[in-house]
Amino acid sequence: MFDCYADFHIHIGRTRSGKAVKITGSDTLTLTSILTEASERKGLNMIGIIDCHVPEIIGEIEALIQSDEGFELEGGGIKVGNLTLIPGTEIEIYDENCNGPIHVLVYLPDLTRMKHFSDWLSGRMTNITLSSQRIYENAVAVQNKARELDGLFIPAHIFTPFKSLYGKGVVKSLTEVLDPKKIDAVELGLSSNTWMADQIEELHAYPFLTNSDAHSTPKIAREYQHLRIESPTFKEWNKALRGEGGRKIVSNYGLDPRLGKYHETTCLNCGRKVIGTPCTCGSSQVVKGVSNRIQELSTIGKRPARPPYIHHVPLDFIPGIGPKTLDRLLDYFGTEMNVLHRTEEKDLASVVSPNHARLIVLARKGELSLKEGGGGTYGKVIG
Repeated sequence: MFDCYADFHIHIGRTRSGKAVKITGSDTLTLTSILTEASERKGLNMIGIIDCHVPEIIGEIEALIQSDEGFELEGGGIKVGNLTLIPGTEIEIYDENCNGPIHVLVYLPDLTRMKHFSDWLSGRMTNITLSSQRIYENAVAVQNKARELDGLFIPAHIFTPFKSLYGKGVVKSLTEVLDPKKIDAVELGLSSNTWMADQIEELHAYPFLTNSDAHSTPKIAREYQHLRIESPTFKEWNKALRGEGGRKIVSNYGLDPRLGKYHETTCLNCGRKVIGTPCTCGSSQVVKGVSNRIQELSTIGKRPARPPYIHHVPLDFIPGIGPKTLDRLLDYFGTEMNVLHRTEEKDLASVVSPNHARLIVLARKGELSLKEGGGGTYGKVIG
């Protein structure tokens, strides 16, 4: 079996010609920069790029194959150097059954099927060249199309207050919008973890994914998973989600939910953490936190056995570790995975200050003091 580290939710900011894909994404977040960052700096083995429905991005991947820099794998996915790229797309659904817009992820085994899906989307979407666009189609029809193409259907960042399944999409149950039998996994998002999500009994049927939703290259692998599979392919990932033949998710690595942007209910006017509306300052501009939304939905039954959820503090969250310090760490220790999880404190202290080394090790142990995030502002490490 092969130990595979994977982040399946990475956006593209710009095409090779400079056209915007994810408008809020970094200008430097290109296919080329993603492949380099994910493989050489982060130490990942598999990535999902979720803007592969864009015709120009399909063309860029085809160019890699034509130049022999990449090739399609028999088990699905595109091999580029040491990395397997899984083609995916993020779609916004807001049909007659939705209480609010929902973002979902669809992954497909190869470019042929992604081209077909892109054509199908283009007849139901205003602008096929942009990321996360609204589809004018019923949610179950999208699920059925994913199944028809042997794809995976995964609701994205399911608790965030805006554009997610439980944040706005449904009042109480996913069955209000989706066919529960045609969901392959759910993505938790940055402001929740396994323990929180398992308070909702209808989620017990699904594997949990922890992905970065990266809008810039440094954010790649701020959340990821450790898989045990035969080889890094689409088919093997699918088997891992189902626990088939010894394949499995070994562990999820995700932000401590307190670091997420929407963990606590927060007043946008004064920034206070609040319960209910209006805030004591008088403002009704309050964003409900993920922790409070989960409490509303809680139906706690017997919790299923799950892979361990390991709280992960990305290096750029640690005070004093800026780009130059990060580059120095990676020059010595190879990848961010090595720095965060494998290198001993004494070795870290030979490259950075003893205090930085101490904070990295405390992050590894889950012993850092944190200030909770909310209302669109990330939490932060305070020591």
